[in-house]
Amino acid sequence: MIDDPRKADLLMAMLKESLPIQANVTSYLARALAEKSPLLFLQSVMWSIFYTGDMGGILCTLDIGATDTKHLVSLTHLTFDRRVPLARVILAYKRHRIKRLKQQNGFAY
Repeated sequence: MIDDPRKADLLMAMLKESLPIQANVTSYLARALAEKSPLLFLQSVMWSIFYTGDMGGILCTLDIGATDTKHLVSLTHLTFDRRVPLARVILAYKRHRIKRLKQQNGFAY
């Protein structure tokens, strides 16, 4: 099991209470989305969240750019300003999830 279900549920509840949240797109995600959103902004707004279990983790619906297109991305591909109240909790979740995914796939780090 990659995610601790209790911690994931608690984070989901805290995130839902805090929506909408300003999020920053990582450079990796920005390159991947640049083809679909010509007016891509590195800052976006997280409007809704979904928990997809161990397969996908926490997914977020983002409003990126000047178009009406919404994007569904993993929370692990976003960064947050340290002043965002949940930034430390989100970072802990991301680190734990990435570590467990690497262990599961046999990567050494």
